[in-house]
Amino acid sequence: MSKHLLIIFTALLLSACDLLGLGPDPRIAQKEAEAKAIGGACRYGLRGIEDCYTLNKGINKAAIFDGWREMDAYMRENKMEGAKTEIAQPAPPIPTTIPEEEVISESKPKAKNKAAAH
Repeated sequence: MSKHLLIIFTALLLSACDLLGLGPDPRIAQKEAEAKAIGGACRYGLRGIEDCYTLNKGINKAAIFDGWREMDAYMRENKMEGAKTEIAQPAPPIPTTIPEEEVISESKPKAKNKAAAH
């Protein structure tokens, strides 16, 4: 009888581990899921895995590869074509300073019309 109580008590104690926060950190699982999504998006966007690593520095490469590989298998199984994506070039910055030509022309004194003075 005491063996049964000991087993039940141990099972109850072990089942409460998640309640105490002793389980895995949910942020780690979220970062891994995001990295897998990035990998899948890279594969769908017809990017090579190396390009994907280069564009996403600091993200878990193993998870990116898992997402890329899963998407590759899914696309092959369903005979899907990817969508060619290109990175949009940022718009040229608007100059906040006056161009040098305007500064030079404004600093020179303007020639007075001699004909008007006579």
